[in-house]
Amino acid sequence: MANPTMSTKSGSTEHKAEDLLNKGKEAASTAYDKGKEVASNVYDKAKDAAKNVGKQADDATHGVGKGIESLASTMRENLPREGVVGAASSKVAQGLEATGQYLENHGLSGMAQDMTTMIRNNPIPALFVAFAAGFMLARVTSARS
Repeated sequence: MANPTMSTKSGSTEHKAEDLLNKGKEAASTAYDKGKEVASNVYDKAKDAAKNVGKQADDATHGVGKGIESLASTMRENLPREGVVGAASSKVAQGLEATGQYLENHGLSGMAQDMTTMIRNNPIPALFVAFAAGFMLARVTSARS
């Protein structure tokens, strides 16, 4: 005949094991949810920080644009207006003014969009320019023996 105490102890042990398993699953689920929440918060903070850095860079670019326009105005006021030097200084001032207006109006994000459009429209020349720039950078930074 079976021992009734033995089956009760066996059932009690199985019940305890099942409780422990359920508690372990709950703890793992809670830890997973907390980890997910923390990761989401870190992602949001990093995204906000990147957005702020981008805005500061855009603002700085606008400021540089204003400075370049101011330089062009100063050149026009102080350099000769006639002769070969006058013609050259006028062209330089026009170029600086156009550059300043572009930077002020478009900012860094506008420049990136324009660059992307230019590369998409002219992929082969863009590759040549990138290759040439990489070659020149390597030549400048490599140590000569």
